[in-house]
Amino acid sequence: MDYDFSFFLVAATFVTGVIWGGYWLYLRQTQQPYPVEKEPVLVEYARSFFPVVLIVLLLRSFLFEPFRIPSGSMMPTLLVGDFILVNKFTYGVRLPVINKKIIEMNEPKRGDIVVFRFPKQPSVDYIKRVIGLPGDRIGYFEKVIYVNGQPIKQVSLGRYQGVGQGVGMSGAERLEEDLMGVEHSILISRGVSTVQDVFVVPEGHYFVMGDNRDNSNDSRYWGFVPEANLVGKAFFIWMNWDWENKGIAFDRLGTRLR
Repeated sequence: MDYDFSFFLVAATFVTGVIWGGYWLYLRQTQQPYPVEKEPVLVEYARSFFPVVLIVLLLRSFLFEPFRIPSGSMMPTLLVGDFILVNKFTYGVRLPVINKKIIEMNEPKRGDIVVFRFPKQPSVDYIKRVIGLPGDRIGYFEKVIYVNGQPIKQVSLGRYQGVGQGVGMSGAERLEEDLMGVEHSILISRGVSTVQDVFVVPEGHYFVMGDNRDNSNDSRYWGFVPEANLVGKAFFIWMNWDWENKGIAFDRLGTRLR
């Protein structure tokens, strides 16, 4: 079990609820009116915080969760400093902390940008793009993806100009990739060698890659993402904050991800 923020929210909701509810039951049993202005300090704090942490727990666990992008592995789609929203229910409703799915929903589609718990360190969240679905045969050779033997079309858009903390990627080649109907930009560093191999995706697993192809720690290096590790689908940039890029990048606010 990973003692993360979800665990803190569950614990805080439970403790404040028990304190407030226990005091209310005590007053009922002793037939005393509820003394709003005279309740103990601990009960007052519990009464104030319980609805707040409960609402945050419900929203974060079952609807949407915010994340901040810490690295450039998904450039140019996501930049360092992007704050994104992740849809928590699109791949099924899960209980917080134990991550047990209780309601089946949709399955990830090729091209989805997903947040997941890193299989080798489940306390850490990763974000990548789904390339291979269960049963797919994924090849990666000479910077080109092959899905079940079919090469994925790429069109060069010229040299990329990075900004802020991503300025180090300036000069990389930017390409428009058509991942079987999902068009998005990627970055390629022609002088960098990466893993070239064929990967067969097992049932119940997904093959993921970063859009910054030569600067991404992804399925080419550590394997597949189990369905149980999925957190949700990234769909929206609501803020970007990068001190090395003059603070807020207003042009990125409200960007829908694809």
